[in-house]
Amino acid sequence: MEVGLRTPLLDFFRRGDVARDVRLLAAQGAIAPRPIEQLGLLLLLLSDHDSEIRETAEATLKAIPEDLLSGFIARSDVPAELRDFFIKRGIEPAAVPLPDVEAPLLDQDENDYGSEAMTDDDKMSVLQRLATMSVPEKVQAAMKGTREMRGVLIRDSNKLVALAVLSSPKMTESEVEAFAKMGSVGEDVLRTIGHTRAWVKNYGIVLGLVKNSKTPLAVSLTLLNRLNDSDVKKLSTDRNIPESLRLAVRKRLQAV
Repeated sequence: MEVGLRTPLLDFFRRGDVARDVRLLAAQGAIAPRPIEQLGLLLLLLSDHDSEIRETAEATLKAIPEDLLSGFIARSDVPAELRDFFIKRGIEPAAVPLPDVEAPLLDQDENDYGSEAMTDDDKMSVLQRLATMSVPEKVQAAMKGTREMRGVLIRDSNKLVALAVLSSPKMTESEVEAFAKMGSVGEDVLRTIGHTRAWVKNYGIVLGLVKNSKTPLAVSLTLLNRLNDSDVKKLSTDRNIPESLRLAVRKRLQAV
């Protein structure tokens, strides 16, 4: 079912590239940091080709308290398709909308991901712990774990794990800016950052993406127009950017 919602996580599930064990975990309600994504995933999985996943998603939906659902669909930021789905199931929007919350409506993940305040020894144990995790466990850690976990998992070779980091409600713009500058992250991560309107309002993120040789050229060319003349001039002599981008930089300078 189409839920009228676009996020990196949901789009990845839509493409059909997600392994069965991860889909099953999502159907159990254990993958999703925000209520909107949790409900979006569950509705998508109601149409999964695997009957166990469909039945599990249905059971998870029924386990969510009706008063929470009623309050949530009363919110103005809920897509109409999502609201209509629950109204057809007999759940009407509440008179008072549910406040803005980051925790899922039903949290089936009981793992402890540690505190943001960590010692050097703690950080080392995090690396060791991540090395032993399965893909589903990494996805959960990416969305619910610490800053140190996100910094490692954003570079994971599994695209779903890396994109799950971008769905973490704990992530700050300073982290996104750091990711935008990384040469060790995948193109999908950089493309997602570049296509997220809220993030490209931050000049540091835009500059980081344009200067990153790993950023897809189409994204860099689009963002080039947002840079000030001083930074564009510096790019004209930057040998790390692709030649096609450097040509575009020179054309802009000639037009000034």
